Amino acid sequence: MTDSRDPDALIRRAGRPNPDRDQHFLVDDRVLDRIPTYADDFDTAHVLEIGAGTGALTDRLLDHADRVTTVERDREYAAFLREEFADEIAADRLAVVEGDALDVEFPEYTCCVSNLPYGVSSEVTFRLLPDGRPAVLMYQLEFAERMAADPGTSDYGRLSVATQHYADVEVVETVPPEAFEPQPRVESAVVRLTPRDPDYEVADEQFFFDFVKALFTQRRKTVRNAIRNTVHISGLDDGDAVVDAVDEEILGERPGDLSPATFAALANVALGIQEGSGA
Repeated sequence: MTDSRDPDALIRRAGRPNPDRDQHFLVDDRVLDRIPTYADDFDTAHVLEIGAGTGALTDRLLDHADRVTTVERDREYAAFLREEFADEIAADRLAVVEGDALDVEFPEYTCCVSNLPYGVSSEVTFRLLPDGRPAVLMYQLEFAERMAADPGTSDYGRLSVATQHYADVEVVETVPPEAFEPQPRVESAVVRLTPRDPDYEVADEQFFFDFVKALFTQRRKTVRNAIRNTVHISGLDDGDAVVDAVDEEILGERPGDLSPATFAALANVALGIQEGSGA
């Protein structure tokens, strides 16, 4: 392993980040050194990094990966990265893609390790998860806890079900604001996402997600009332018909108490009735 680049020196050379552009760069060497190790059990032949900034994490990833592709939307930082890492680029160990991570085409990567821009963390995550590749990603702590939450807890919700549909979720480290420049107003967390197939089947994935979203808008209601009250969100024509087809025990629960597998079973029943009605 080579000596790591100093994150503060990188900022001095590249220019200070702008929090108004969702730029909060990791400057704590200890955290930067640890993050790549959380991917040690993953295939690091080709690591995707989103939001490289000045390249402090990029530098560490190059010590752990055979090849890195980093996506940076800020034109000036992308130009800095190409200059700062010219040797690594020439050796075909690093590629710098300038553009928005929600729009650019990703390469065939083996895992993703990133300090995500928090303003688009949800959108980026749900672009990554269907790829079925493992990831180590930095989030706002509150968002991370909602991703990992269990049924019956206050943090459990639509985000928990959707994330856990694709992967096992583990919060591996919390990170204080002092680890960043400039400091965000929230604590952060590193999350490890290990892809897996769910232990249930859904007939239509998009309908499943829409159905979960609908029921969680009524999380304090019973499932019975949540189904009936949200047909305008779920797209169901006949909420009463779905209620009539579901066991009374489940109807008396609240959405926040249902496991992802139970949501899937409910969604499959609802879709079957919807399709059977000729909608």
